[in-house]
Amino acid sequence: MQRIGFRHQQTLRAAATVRGVGIVTGSRVRLRFLPAPENTGLVFVRTDLPYRPMTPALADRVTGTDRRTTLGTAETGVTLVEHVLAALAGLRIDNCRVELDAAEPPGLDGSAAGFVAALQSAGTRLQPARRPTYAPTEPIVLSQGGATIAVYPIDAPTGCRVSYTLDYGPHSPIERQTFTTPVTPGAFARQVAHCRTFLLEHEAVALRRQGVGRHLTASELLVFGPRGPIDNALRHADEPARHKVLDLIGDLALCGVDVSGHIVAYRSGHALNVALAQAIQGRVARADSRDEAAPDTEGVILPARGFLPRRHRRQEAA
Repeated sequence: MQRIGFRHQQTLRAAATVRGVGIVTGSRVRLRFLPAPENTGLVFVRTDLPYRPMTPALADRVTGTDRRTTLGTAETGVTLVEHVLAALAGLRIDNCRVELDAAEPPGLDGSAAGFVAALQSAGTRLQPARRPTYAPTEPIVLSQGGATIAVYPIDAPTGCRVSYTLDYGPHSPIERQTFTTPVTPGAFARQVAHCRTFLLEHEAVALRRQGVGRHLTASELLVFGPRGPIDNALRHADEPARHKVLDLIGDLALCGVDVSGHIVAYRSGHALNVALAQAIQGRVARADSRDEAAPDTEGVILPARGFLPRRHRRQEAA
């Protein structure tokens, strides 16, 4: 990875509150998005516990990726964080304190739309500190169990693009589908944020047996039976692939930096998404170590909601 520029960090202009019921436990949850000082990053705070323990949203703090992303310890951590993180990262909110009075955020309708609406109502403000943008100098490719995820260098205009191919096989009620989008606040809010989590009917039955989601009905989740969604309707023909992009954006927020490149995923889930975030985090740390040993140079300030201008030439890798 090489650092190719910067943009000014952003936080919220005001606090915002979201209430709902957790998908995993069925408990009522209050979540508060609060402005945070520059360089804070995204931090989850458990207000229901003594001493209000905090867990930074970073790849090296991930402790679980089984059907959802979990941060921190079983006693003080937070699970199913990907939809909240997707909303924050999708809107380019870099510093935020996320307070929860439970071990999971509100499930809402299984999408990030409710979080995006709350964040947009609070508004954002620029901060003096800079957030770096990194680009891969060569492809980073990870594979596991027939799934693949990669990030490739892209030519100008510099930015981030995500492509996801969902493929459950020829006999699945969910057809093979691919969705591609630029990762910008506008595209995220319009095309991705409202796309819901989904599962197959036999998966839903197995989870209910484990005590997960027993309070939910098929009309409250996107459950696919042999003939398609049960007691529900798709918001897009490719809604499942779009939701996979939502999850991926949330998981890659754990890098803690902006990534410029084309992220291409085939059948990837949380485990592989987080593995890529961890790989990027490691390469960024090595790139920063090289930069510290090299003569100091100024980066390019990027607009808060834009990409590098066409005239910008990338710095050569150290």
